[in-house]
Amino acid sequence: MEFRIDAVCGHARACTIQTAHSTIKTPVFMPVGTVGSVKSLDMHDLLATLEAEIILANTYHMYLRPGDTTVAKLGKLHGFTKYPKSFLTDSGGFQAFSLSDKSKPKTDGIEFRSHIDGSKHFFTPKKVLDIQYNLGSDIMMILDDLVALPATKERIAVSIERTTAWAKESIEYHRANQQKGIGVDQNIFAIIQGGIDREFRKKSAEELCALDYDGFAIGGLSVGELSGEMYDTVEYTTQFMPADKPRYLMGVGTPEDLIENIERGVDMFDCVMPTRNARNGTLFTSFGKLNIKGAKYKEDENPIDPECNCPTCQTHSRAYINHLFRAREISYFRLATIHNLFYYLHLMKEVREAIIENRFAEFKREFYAKRS
Repeated sequence: MEFRIDAVCGHARACTIQTAHSTIKTPVFMPVGTVGSVKSLDMHDLLATLEAEIILANTYHMYLRPGDTTVAKLGKLHGFTKYPKSFLTDSGGFQAFSLSDKSKPKTDGIEFRSHIDGSKHFFTPKKVLDIQYNLGSDIMMILDDLVALPATKERIAVSIERTTAWAKESIEYHRANQQKGIGVDQNIFAIIQGGIDREFRKKSAEELCALDYDGFAIGGLSVGELSGEMYDTVEYTTQFMPADKPRYLMGVGTPEDLIENIERGVDMFDCVMPTRNARNGTLFTSFGKLNIKGAKYKEDENPIDPECNCPTCQTHSRAYINHLFRAREISYFRLATIHNLFYYLHLMKEVREAIIENRFAEFKREFYAKRS
């Protein structure tokens, strides 16, 4: 992976990440394709309409179904899905933590039961990398010990101790495998933990950033804390992250969250919010959120967002999208998802341009002014 900083405006960064499969311009929002598919979209939508250079797939889900060995036999993620650009794969630690009511983090890994059939499984740092070697993703996330907030200091301390130990095991295993010709074109990111405690965040960041990783993520946020607490934690943590490597904030969030955390030096984001909210009737626009299921849109001839150039807005009225939602028509899910993801990805392009032109602060003011 090649990484280059193209411009800086305050702490906001415009960077370029070059993987074996695509050139990624940051700030970047990665659509979530949990099971190798962004819900309701096909690869033409992702490539031709959204021009997405990277999407996220999940190790936990692909491991359980269809199975990482099956994906490997069918050309790994790129061959199996026919999405030729970059994939980032989450380690599955969050899903083992959140989807299993019997998840048990232990010293050497995470024991969990499948949410599909209840079968028992055990993820270790090496196992999740072996799964991701089979998946062939461009960026692999390592196993970390995630805790829900609020949490006790004792539990967070254990989380950091485990996360650092697993990170050391992971990087040694990956570099040794690369010497054997395994995962040569795959990059590996570590995940900083520590809740919203500054002492713990500093400790986790310094321990992990001393290791030979290709990039670093901030994990364990947007799991119960207030937005202000998240912003403060990110602002504090980024100062301990190397400037010459990508910075990824996991599982975040709203358009406002993206703007605030870009201002604090973050390069990469993912979240199910634009796709999940689209399916539930909430659409993101330049002037804020719009609940398309509302009766007031039944005869509204305007597009969802007059400033949006997505195919949905260029072709259909709010009235028609309202009708499709109320009728539970399948086409609604595709049209709404295209709009929401187009909005997110276009917002990132606008932010990047503002950073390069040294006017991010002005852009941020205008962003919020439209929402007022």
